[in-house]
Amino acid sequence: MRLDVVSAWTTVQKKRASVLAVISGIVAFGATFTAHAAQRIEPTSSGTDWIVMDMSTGRVLSEEGARNERYPASLTKLMTLDLAFQELSAGRLTLDTLIPVSEAAARVEPMKLDLLPGQKITVREAILGMTTLSANDAATALGQYLGAGSITQFAQVMTDHARALGMLHTSFRNPSGLPDPGQVVDAYDMAILTRHILLTFPQYRYMFSAQSFNFEGRTIPNLDGMLKRYPGAIGMKTGFTNAARFNVVTAAQRDGHLLIGVELHAQSWSTAYWTMAKLLDAGFASDVEPAALLAENHDAVPAADAVTTHPYAAQRVSVTLHQPSMPGRRLAAQSFGTVNDRLADWTAQIGAYDSYAGARHQVTVLRGERQGGVVRVVSAVRHHRRIWQAQLAGLSEAAARATCARVVPHNQTCFVIASHKEEAMR
Repeated sequence: MRLDVVSAWTTVQKKRASVLAVISGIVAFGATFTAHAAQRIEPTSSGTDWIVMDMSTGRVLSEEGARNERYPASLTKLMTLDLAFQELSAGRLTLDTLIPVSEAAARVEPMKLDLLPGQKITVREAILGMTTLSANDAATALGQYLGAGSITQFAQVMTDHARALGMLHTSFRNPSGLPDPGQVVDAYDMAILTRHILLTFPQYRYMFSAQSFNFEGRTIPNLDGMLKRYPGAIGMKTGFTNAARFNVVTAAQRDGHLLIGVELHAQSWSTAYWTMAKLLDAGFASDVEPAALLAENHDAVPAADAVTTHPYAAQRVSVTLHQPSMPGRRLAAQSFGTVNDRLADWTAQIGAYDSYAGARHQVTVLRGERQGGVVRVVSAVRHHRRIWQAQLAGLSEAAARATCARVVPHNQTCFVIASHKEEAMR
């Protein structure tokens, strides 16, 4: 039934006095509201945010403003690459798969490989174009291909995958990182993504370290300055736009330890690289020893398992950093054991818990009863809430099923996750 206009107007007039009273109350709190608004960190607010994370354990070694939302620029390409690696690992894509270049991909702004509409490039060329030159046309073409021709659809897949990884402050709008006000990340989320790539797809790490690659008779150089400036760096990604400023994600190895550094909204490349080097030096010099955290499984992380070996010849340089107290630190998905253990064989997932400590206690007790397996606690987000999944990994199929058979009678949920498969089986 249509609303009677005259009656509606009369109602509005009668309520006007009460509305004005409400407005007066709001004005009375105006000064307080303004003070709180001034404290809000917008993506373009002044300052630089950073985080240093231990790759093996996910422990945050140091951070500053790591939860502030920023524009990611070309750091966005890390998510596009992650999804491409996922398709490659699942066999739905190969490095030699040809992907078409649309008009939309060809006309994006530099940096670019100068692709032409109708041209076809291999997945390998697209990936290397992104990891070296940060080519926006290659990223757009790859994103369109993975998104069944739709950038919008692929961006939604990117955002959904980010949520599944526990990246709670991240939203994507395109596969390249070209400016969009709705495309935001924070330093902690980018560290989670980088760690996920390094742990899940070690076979593709070399693509981030490539100094150059040949494309159509041209030598395409790697623009990541950390590869030349920091011994032990295996690169990852850099990015710049006027609003995002200068951004760097770097993974580096020293003495068998692999650290991840993320720096957002720096004021110049020279400042960004200098700061990142100091942050990594301080992280490597930290008293937090990954081997001590791995002692529960009686394993250390061998250098050969952690990352492709790079010689380290630089002296450590101390730097004063803001070191947050332990309760204030945020943890990424926690894994214990060697990289090989984490990738091996069958897993029994023994329920989900509201706290990391609860999940870890449960699976540690179970491991003690079994005298075998690798303790693993994985973060996930369900219905906008973080949960912690307790897993006992590195088991044979029979051992995994026996583990679930033992805990299910005690009203505990248990799933067996097959080796090299994504699906979980009851």
